[in-house]
Amino acid sequence: MTAIEVRPVPRPAYSRLVGAGLSPVLARLLAARGIAAPEEVAEGLDGLLPPDAMKGLAEAARLLADAIVRGESLCIVADYDCDGATACAVAVRGLRMLGARVDYLVPNRFEHGYGLGEPVVALAASHPRLGRPDWLITVDSGIASVDGVRAARAAGMRVIVTDHHLPGPELPEADAIVDPNQPGCGFGSKHLAGVGVMFYLLIALRAEMRRRGVVAAADAPLQNLLDLVALGTVADLVRLDRNNRLLVAAGLRRIRAARACAGIRALLQVAGRDARRTVGTDLGFALGPRINAAGRLADASLGIECLLADDETRADALARELDAMNRERRKIEATMRDEAMADLDALPEGGLGLVVFREGWHEGVVGLVASRVKERRHRPAIALAPSSADPTVLRGSGRSIPGVHLRDVLDLVDKREPGLLLRFGGHAMAAGLSMRADGVARLAAAFEAALAELADPACFARVLSTDGGLDPDSIDLELLETLESQVWGQGFPEPLFSDRFVVERQSIVGERHLKLALRLGARRLDAIAFGRTEPLPAQALLAYRLLRDDWQGRARVQLVVEAVSPVI
Repeated sequence: MTAIEVRPVPRPAYSRLVGAGLSPVLARLLAARGIAAPEEVAEGLDGLLPPDAMKGLAEAARLLADAIVRGESLCIVADYDCDGATACAVAVRGLRMLGARVDYLVPNRFEHGYGLGEPVVALAASHPRLGRPDWLITVDSGIASVDGVRAARAAGMRVIVTDHHLPGPELPEADAIVDPNQPGCGFGSKHLAGVGVMFYLLIALRAEMRRRGVVAAADAPLQNLLDLVALGTVADLVRLDRNNRLLVAAGLRRIRAARACAGIRALLQVAGRDARRTVGTDLGFALGPRINAAGRLADASLGIECLLADDETRADALARELDAMNRERRKIEATMRDEAMADLDALPEGGLGLVVFREGWHEGVVGLVASRVKERRHRPAIALAPSSADPTVLRGSGRSIPGVHLRDVLDLVDKREPGLLLRFGGHAMAAGLSMRADGVARLAAAFEAALAELADPACFARVLSTDGGLDPDSIDLELLETLESQVWGQGFPEPLFSDRFVVERQSIVGERHLKLALRLGARRLDAIAFGRTEPLPAQALLAYRLLRDDWQGRARVQLVVEAVSPVI
């Protein structure tokens, strides 16, 4: 049973926002999410945190400027997810704007693993277009690549690490490290995605080139990269603090104004999205999965090439290929999800954590399965699959619930069970690991024990926070457009309302969805509960969000039911 609660709204903040001209509904939503003053709602890039406080940024910019002036070759080493792909595209596009000789490589997650490992260094040393590059620049990885950086420098390549992950006990001996989460970094936002870190480095590099009087770099239009920054930021599920919201808002404005790169335009088209009405959820649920599908199933460079394409015909062809991969990914995921749910039904209800594994699972899809398992039981979950490169190794991905820092839990598992985990890393809500194939039972026991030691028991109660009720007459396209004008996402959740409804009609559509006719006061509203076939009671407390429904060319508002609680 999900408990539906209403977020508290600080009255002073609400009053200030209403006084500044915001609608009462929007003021309520923003105040409940920590916005205390009207100036915090502004969307101009002049509100971005200055780069000066980011440790390592000035040194990295100086080194890159020297390299560009000397004509040295730069190789971007990308990660294989959407953040890594967008960070790579931003790096390549931005550095070329600034006059660099630059190319990229992206490891195969199944052959080379995560980060700048020694196999990746070997690949870089014989790059097909650069030969042995003078510089390696990591994006969205590298902070834990101690051995890889050492190997790169031994091979005669210098290294700049750009990352946003938490560091391990030892930092790599790179020529420069840019990571807001490294020790001693005073940058005001610790939530930049990898693509955001790279964008900041480009800003600093452009400033350094201007100081040197490099005319070609003086007016490099780095703002043209903000659509890519927005996509990577939303897709990576980093917390949308004010700085990230500014970056995402700027990127969305470019997309809506038809100024996005050819790859993003093509991806929106194959996903059936209207670029003029693009919102954050489109980036996270339509574009992100298509970019990620390449890295999950085959070669992540396909997504990068789509984002680097300037020719619309090529971008369209690559987007269609990514779309086909995503459909295949969905089929694989559906099979694994059904098997995981069958296994889950056999597990007792009382545990704090869940570990699921089957021999035939695809290692590129385990993160999605972990997410489904987590949602089903409201418990931190880890899904494992055999490594295609080494059958004695399992690769796993974990997803967590609010209040449980998953990387910290895995760190405690590693301390309590030395040697069980070969590698691990990640964030509060998502993490990855590798381990020996014979250690599943040990992992499950150690995971349970670590959660019991670290997690507050209150975290395991399923509570859905909402924004309370709406005046029935206010539920219209104008309200929906007001909501769509804001940036919502991780840490700044999309508006979710709750009201007591009378259920007048209900029927199953598409075999697995509940179509509803509801009454709120005197107002009748259409609604749908996706993935639900169980009938609703005659009266119910419903948590719902608003959705634009363009049926037969006529736009209207539909309610999407997210949770149901009987009216007592």
